[in-house]
Amino acid sequence: MPSARQNDESLKDRPRAMTTLEHDLTKAETSGRTGGAETRRVTLPLAPSLERRRLQSYLMLVVLDGLAITVGFLFTAYIYLGDIAGDGITEQWAMLLPVYWTAALSLKAYAIGSLTSLRTSQKRALMALIAALTFTLFVAFFAKSSEQYSRVTTGFGVVTTAALLIWVRALVQPLIRLRCGATAENVLVFDDGGMPVRVPHAWHIDTREHRLAPHRQDPHMLDRLGMFMANMDRVLVTCPPERRMDWAQVFKGSNICGEIVEPEVTTLGVLGARRGHNYGSLVVSTGPLGLRSRVAKRLMDLAVAGGALLFLAPLLALVALLIKLEDAGPVFFLQQRQGRNNRLFWIYKFRSMRVEQLDAAGVRSASKDDDRITRIGRFIRRTSIDELPQLLNVLKGDMSIVGPRPHAIGSLAGSKRFWDVDPRYLLRHSLKPGLTGLAQIRGLRGATDSEQDLSDRLQADLEYLDGWTVWRDLRIIAATITVLVHDRAF
Repeated sequence: MPSARQNDESLKDRPRAMTTLEHDLTKAETSGRTGGAETRRVTLPLAPSLERRRLQSYLMLVVLDGLAITVGFLFTAYIYLGDIAGDGITEQWAMLLPVYWTAALSLKAYAIGSLTSLRTSQKRALMALIAALTFTLFVAFFAKSSEQYSRVTTGFGVVTTAALLIWVRALVQPLIRLRCGATAENVLVFDDGGMPVRVPHAWHIDTREHRLAPHRQDPHMLDRLGMFMANMDRVLVTCPPERRMDWAQVFKGSNICGEIVEPEVTTLGVLGARRGHNYGSLVVSTGPLGLRSRVAKRLMDLAVAGGALLFLAPLLALVALLIKLEDAGPVFFLQQRQGRNNRLFWIYKFRSMRVEQLDAAGVRSASKDDDRITRIGRFIRRTSIDELPQLLNVLKGDMSIVGPRPHAIGSLAGSKRFWDVDPRYLLRHSLKPGLTGLAQIRGLRGATDSEQDLSDRLQADLEYLDGWTVWRDLRIIAATITVLVHDRAF
C-alpha cells in the first residue's frame, strides 16, 4: 500500500520528511468482522511532533529578546557614561525586562504567527517594547522617580533595543523555519469522498486508498485513525453529509483539533458559528469595524473634513461664484446615493452640467466629450474640485473621507445594473461611502462602459473592507493628492 500523499508545496516546505510505521492490517480491521486470518502490510504516516519545536522556538525568542533589551540599555549606557550604575539605568532595565515579556505574551510575540511571518514577529516585538516603555515611564512618573532616568540613555537605549529586536528575529527566522516548517503546524486532510480540498503544506490522505472509515464501533479502525492523526495540530475531513456525525464523534474522542469541510461555508461567506438555546447558527456578517475603530475613523473624518473646509473656504467660494455667473443656475447638484446599511442619502456636488440636462438618476455616466458639461464644469471635474462639497456629507455623517465611492442608483455597467453584475456588490455598503478609496488611487474611476470596469472597482472596494486601519486611510489620503488630476476624471 502506498504511503500518505503530500501536495507538491508541502514536499519542499515540511521541516522533516514524514516517517512511516509498518502495521498489520487484518480483515477484521477493514470489514469490522472478527476472526479474519488474512493479513497484509500497510504504511502509516508518522509526522514529527512540532509542539516541542514550537516551545523551543518561543523560548529562544524569549532569551534573545532579553539579551537585546539588556545589550540595548546596559551597553548603550556603558558606551555613553562609561558606567551602567549611574542615571538609574540598571533599575530601569530591571523594571523594563519583565514588563516587556508580559507585554510580548499579551501581544502574541510568542505565537505561531510570529514563527511563520518575520514581519509579524518584528512588529509584535516592537509593539511590546513600546508598551513596556510606556508602562515603566508611567509608573516612574507617579512614583516620582523619573528624574533619575537619563533622557539621553533612555532614548539611545530604546532605539538600540528596537534595532536589535528586529535584527535578532531576522537572524533566527531561517532556523525557526527549518525546525518548524512554513506553517509551524502539522495539518492532515482526510479525503472521504467530499468536495475536493487542497490545503497548502498539509498531508492529504485518501481514505479509500488506505481503507479508513469513521467506524465508531470498531476499536481497530479507531486505532488506525489515531495513528494517522498522531502529532497533528489540525485534522480536516471532507466527506458526504451522512458521514459527518461519525467523523465529528471520532474527532471529539481523539484529543485533536478536528474540522469538517462544509461547502456552504464558502458559498455563504461564513465567519463563524454560534450556539444558542436549542439552536445553532452560522455567523455570516459582523460588520467590518468594531466600536473603537468606528470612533477612531469618525474622529479622523471630523478632523480632516473640518480642517479641509476651513482651509479651502476661499476656493469653494470662488468656484460657487463662477458657477453662478456662468448660467445663473444652482451652485450645488444633489443626487441620491446608497450608503452604509443600504440607506439612501443626498450627496452634494458642485453643479458641472447644464441645468436642463441634469441627470438626477445617474442613468448616463459622464464621458470625456460629454455635451452636457459646462465650461467651468469641465475644469472642476478635471481637477476633482466638483467633489469637495462632499466634505459637508462627511461632517453630517453620511460619508467618510476614505471608503467605497457611492454610486448613483441608476448607474449601469455596460447594460446591467451594478448589483446585477456581481452579487457581492452590496457588501460595499457595510461601510460609509468615501470621498476617495483604493479604487480611486488605482485609477479605477470614470464611466463604467463595461462590466469589467465595475468588477475592477468592486475588487478594490472589497479589499479595502478587509482589515481597516487608520494608517491605511492616511496612506490613501496621501495617495489621493497625486491623482486629483486624472485622465479618467470627466
